[in-house]
Amino acid sequence: MINRQKMKNITTLLLIISVFTLLSFPTSTEADYLAQLCPNTATFTPNSTFESNLNRLLSTLSSNANHSTGFYNATVQTTNNAVYGLFLCRGDVVGTDACETCVATAIAEAPKRCSLKKQVVIWYDDCMLRYSNELFFSTAPELTPLYMWDMDNATDQTRFNQVVEASMNEVATKAAYDADKFATKEENVSDLIPLYSLGQCTQDLSATACDQCFRVAIAEWRICCSGKLAVRLLHPSCNVRYAIYPFYAQNATAPEPAPGAPPPPPKGKSKIPTVTVVAIVVPISVSVLLIVVGYCCITRRARKKYNQTAADEPSGDNDITTVGSLLFDFAAIQAATSNFSDDHKLGEGGFGKVYKGILANGQEVAVKRLSRNSDQGTEEFKNEMVLVAKLQHRNLVRLLGFCLEGQEKILIYEFVPNKSLDCFLFDPEKQGQLDWSRRYKIISGIARGIMYLHEDSRLRIIHRDLKASNILLDGEMHPKISDFGMARIFGVDQTQANTNRIVGTFGYMSPEYLRHGHFSFKSDLYSFGVLVLEIISGKKNSKFFQTDAAEDLISHAWKLWRDGASLELLDPCLRDSHSRTEVIRCIHIGLLCVQEDPANRPTMQSVVLMLSSYSLTLPSPQQPAFFLQSRAMGNMSEATLDSAQSISKSSPSVYEGSITEVYPR
Repeated sequence: MINRQKMKNITTLLLIISVFTLLSFPTSTEADYLAQLCPNTATFTPNSTFESNLNRLLSTLSSNANHSTGFYNATVQTTNNAVYGLFLCRGDVVGTDACETCVATAIAEAPKRCSLKKQVVIWYDDCMLRYSNELFFSTAPELTPLYMWDMDNATDQTRFNQVVEASMNEVATKAAYDADKFATKEENVSDLIPLYSLGQCTQDLSATACDQCFRVAIAEWRICCSGKLAVRLLHPSCNVRYAIYPFYAQNATAPEPAPGAPPPPPKGKSKIPTVTVVAIVVPISVSVLLIVVGYCCITRRARKKYNQTAADEPSGDNDITTVGSLLFDFAAIQAATSNFSDDHKLGEGGFGKVYKGILANGQEVAVKRLSRNSDQGTEEFKNEMVLVAKLQHRNLVRLLGFCLEGQEKILIYEFVPNKSLDCFLFDPEKQGQLDWSRRYKIISGIARGIMYLHEDSRLRIIHRDLKASNILLDGEMHPKISDFGMARIFGVDQTQANTNRIVGTFGYMSPEYLRHGHFSFKSDLYSFGVLVLEIISGKKNSKFFQTDAAEDLISHAWKLWRDGASLELLDPCLRDSHSRTEVIRCIHIGLLCVQEDPANRPTMQSVVLMLSSYSLTLPSPQQPAFFLQSRAMGNMSEATLDSAQSISKSSPSVYEGSITEVYPR
């Protein structure tokens, strides 16, 4: 028999092994941020009644974060200032500290990430939080879900997609009719590839509304992400996710005792010697420990790789290995472009040539081949690759892959059939294809894309080379911002920086950047303002001249505005078909953006709001930078500008010209 002391020794040994196992298991007390949605359609002023009600709502949600179902909704209402909100924890973390921690983090972070917004949705790995000034309970909005995916593709995509879609449909149906609106499923795609699927709705939805929300998400998966080994679809009312590794807690069920198994021995008695017990327990415990550690390492790596592809989380790390799954073989690119045939060439820029390619699966792509003798372009190439691979927005060009083989440095982008904005805007024969409605949508789309870069990423990005040739147009003439070779990442609290190497395109660079090498988000605003005036007028800033004065486009626009004749700036081909209110408002916004003092320029968030809300009163613009009033004054100003550039050249180096004149089309 084992006496009490021996049993105590064995228990201590097992406890030590258990503690070691727990210490080896990766744990985290922080909530993992995924994405946010905070449109500018509704904002509130600081210290208002709405803000007070919002704080009360968040306090109520916080105090109910340990709710048994992992879901809670509440309303705080005063006259004309109602606030509705809810939180939802992932079904497998309900009742755990992870749920409470996640909700607390979301409540603390949402007002910061979506400052002064009345409508907010924020997602974390373990939970989501939503609040609004409009009643949204029991309804699922008709919105396209946000999506994230692993860059790796399944080898047998037909089989993989069939299993994935069937699995998602099954968890959708099960979750819709489940009391907690949550379901998971585990199955095998093949002997070597498992599949884990999850579906969840907010518990205020009916079964029908929940099911409809799932169908919208699954339909989006067919468009955006089929064939990907791991995908997450985030909707304000539901979410669907699958992966080839377990990402949720799996319920362990104790095995049934085998038929005819002998009953356990009486309590306190055993015929097994102590040495035998230890000899059995220790190897088993060590084996379990090794399995757990190995499993956690694999899972952790897979999760890290998956999370690196999140739509709005670019990283400041310029390590090429972070996008290793995007690697293309040089031979495949050669085949796609017919060995870089001139028949496939779309254009040529400062760092190389751009070709149209057709991959083996029939997909059309744009291939940017860096010049071999361009040492300066190598860093820009790496920068652009890492940045764009992590950015996902409908108004940003999408990077599909890259190649680094020998001396070859190549980027592969989505093919954009209508080339770039300048091909239409400054071509007299094509200008007419851009009616005012399209131009206004292009302005708004560019603004949303830049706002995403500036505001909606944890590490915010300054583009530094916004111009018409870097705005691509897709088949529907929607704008996509391209060329991130000069982009710079800013930290959360950083507002400006200096450089000793001034790069970009004259005519679009802000005065503080051109003269002193100072750049900030307001530098992009200046470039955007120039671009807006070009889109309205159909004239290029650097090549605009009047017959009686050596004026640039900005000076001409300012004079017309000052004289109350701003509509004369409008492209003549639009004179008979335009919205007078929209044109004047866009000119007003453009002039606000090109003011000399960066502090006077609006933020891109404000610009998007100005474009979408006509009730908002705009401030009066001040005289723009580099204002040229007449031929004599123009010559003097140009001499002053040249002098400023010469001074700059004694410290910062100025690259006189565009970094990439032509980009993938």
